[in-house]
Amino acid sequence: MKVLLIGSGGREHALAWKLKQSPKLTRLYAAPGNPGIAEEAELVALNVEDHASVVSFCRDNAIDFVVVGPEAPLVAGLADDLREAGFVVFGPSKAAAQLEGSKGFTKDICARYNIPTGAYQRFTSAEPAKAYIREQGAPIVVKADGLAAGKGVTVAMTLDEALAAVDDCFAGAFGAAGAEVVVEAYLDGEEASFFCLSDGKTALALATAQDHKRVGDGDTGPNTGGMGAYSPAPVMTPAMVERTMKEIIEPTIRGMEASGHPFTGVFFAGLMITAKGPELIEYNVRFGDPETQVLMMRLKSDLLELLFAASTGTLDQITAEWSDDVALTVVMASKGYPAAFEKNTPIRSLPASGRDAKVFHAGTALKDGQLVASGGRVLNLTALGASVAEAQAAAYRLADAVEWENGFCRRDIGWRALNR
Repeated sequence: MKVLLIGSGGREHALAWKLKQSPKLTRLYAAPGNPGIAEEAELVALNVEDHASVVSFCRDNAIDFVVVGPEAPLVAGLADDLREAGFVVFGPSKAAAQLEGSKGFTKDICARYNIPTGAYQRFTSAEPAKAYIREQGAPIVVKADGLAAGKGVTVAMTLDEALAAVDDCFAGAFGAAGAEVVVEAYLDGEEASFFCLSDGKTALALATAQDHKRVGDGDTGPNTGGMGAYSPAPVMTPAMVERTMKEIIEPTIRGMEASGHPFTGVFFAGLMITAKGPELIEYNVRFGDPETQVLMMRLKSDLLELLFAASTGTLDQITAEWSDDVALTVVMASKGYPAAFEKNTPIRSLPASGRDAKVFHAGTALKDGQLVASGGRVLNLTALGASVAEAQAAAYRLADAVEWENGFCRRDIGWRALNR
């Protein structure tokens, strides 16, 4: 099978690495890719925003299957255009991708189909939002409605912080994503990431993970796209997984179909495990980053087979097998992230990858033959171990072997699981 993978981050490097292991794969292309992905796939200089050129490439190269990694092309309708041209695609339609493209859309679906989530209101101007916040009190959560690269969410512990977040959104801090704001109740509990494939009718639960959103040790400082993750998440017991499927995932699949937007692809449910049970914080319509890196390390099944089944309505004929080991990834980021940071700083040396340890490239590029850091989150140092402590020690050994002066990482990834 000839496969085109869309994307250029750490998530896509992990997907490429796993797809490459499939006996069904004959050729793997990636657009635009990165230097790490180039070790697994043939890179293609395609402008992913130009859907016609992606379709042309697929026609010219007789592509059998397209896997879309990031959310932006899905929200822009790339999967629809490829399907219309006759290609099999992993990823939801533009209409179904609203589950991530609009937080308000997701909250409305939750309200309509009785899916447990925090109480909320939607606003298109600042003053009514602020009046609602003053009425509700803090802590409270303020979200830019649209895609904001993981940065449009403020968990405000004070009223001033919440009011300032509303001003930021409407002042254009997140561009068009902040033209509408969702204000919702603060949920107290432990966060977990839950992944589930869907072919529009059947749901196949994948593994669980937990990520560390805040930039500093002890989960302090501003939210980021994720500074590390581990799998499985101890808080997601078999009973909690069962409840999540019954109370959140299955009603969403039914609700999306009833709304005329059947969902195929991967549900990435951001959950808060509260005293009442699992509640939905938000949906993403693609694999998580950095959660994918730990999931792919633990997955024993053929990823290509799984994704193809989700894309062709045959998910009821397949199962997913997982290693009992723990996987843990440490994100190495550019100093200054998530605020301003210097680009194109040289990465002198990376440790060798092995069967149980892998360096995934997230924001790297080659400049005059030198590997450089081209983004905020740059490397994912990922390792397997028989326990959280073992996986953590192995991942930090990898991190300590990276020669990059401008890099930093948290030193406590996995602390919640260790504290248990």
